[in-house]
Amino acid sequence: MTIELRHLQYAVAAAHYGSFRRAAEALGVKQSSLSRRIRQMEDRLGVAVFDRSSSGVRLTTAGTEILRASRHLVECLDRMMASAKAAGRGEAGRLAIGYYTSLSAGNLRASFLEHARRFPGVEIRTVEGARASLLVGLEQGTLDVAIVTGEPATREGGAMPLWGERVMVALPESHPLATNEIVYWTDLRGETLLLSQRDPGPELRDILLAKLASPGVQPKIVSQDVSRESIMSLVGAGFGVSLVFEADIGTYYAGVVYRDVQDGNGPSRISYTAYWQSNNDNPALAHFLTLLEERYPLPSSRPTASAAPSRTPDQSP
Repeated sequence: MTIELRHLQYAVAAAHYGSFRRAAEALGVKQSSLSRRIRQMEDRLGVAVFDRSSSGVRLTTAGTEILRASRHLVECLDRMMASAKAAGRGEAGRLAIGYYTSLSAGNLRASFLEHARRFPGVEIRTVEGARASLLVGLEQGTLDVAIVTGEPATREGGAMPLWGERVMVALPESHPLATNEIVYWTDLRGETLLLSQRDPGPELRDILLAKLASPGVQPKIVSQDVSRESIMSLVGAGFGVSLVFEADIGTYYAGVVYRDVQDGNGPSRISYTAYWQSNNDNPALAHFLTLLEERYPLPSSRPTASAAPSRTPDQSP
């Protein structure tokens, strides 16, 4: 005959209050039910746990030893149940987020900080990688959400358009253009343009070609299989210039300055999109998506992305 958790809970409460009556009131049960359960536990253990008197109850020597272990078990179970309920509400647990932008500044960093403030019990695991590997991570269930550049693309699952960031040019601090507050795309003709072959390098290459290429004229783009950090080091050493997104300018690189790059229509911008699997039932993901909706609401003129939750246009970020 086994000892049930309820036996231990009732005994712990009775020992705490020194009274079956007060323990029953605290637990919201009948005194007779609590007394019967404790007597049942004593019968199964074969020892008296409490000495009973008209003034209340007190632990026997055997009961003191039994309750020492019982308190630990009850407290552990209470914590486990509280954690499980919090995880079910999305207030605890884990959230895996993939990206390939910078966390040194910008909207993604601000979103992480706000999420940590609202849900301190949720552990965020970040994964930095290329777009293709992030989307594979979603499909395999190793990622809950992936945040990448570009407008929402057609795919199975959810997609939510987020913020836009300015495209900036990274220059050696000794470069003649570094004295300008604004650099125009036409100023970059003839420059050596350094890009990484890794994301978002290919996307930046497409921007350069769209802005600078013309019949018979191609920009001098040098793509290297190195990290963005290595590209910035080359820029600082004077080997060329490069493009970055606005979030990247929060990172300092020796000898590198950042300037707005514009054309006649003003600054060039790149958009970001969040992707997730529609069958992902992680409650923490639902809270994170709600936070993104609140911070980056859709303008009323833009349609809601496929499979994205409904959004209120007049919310302020």
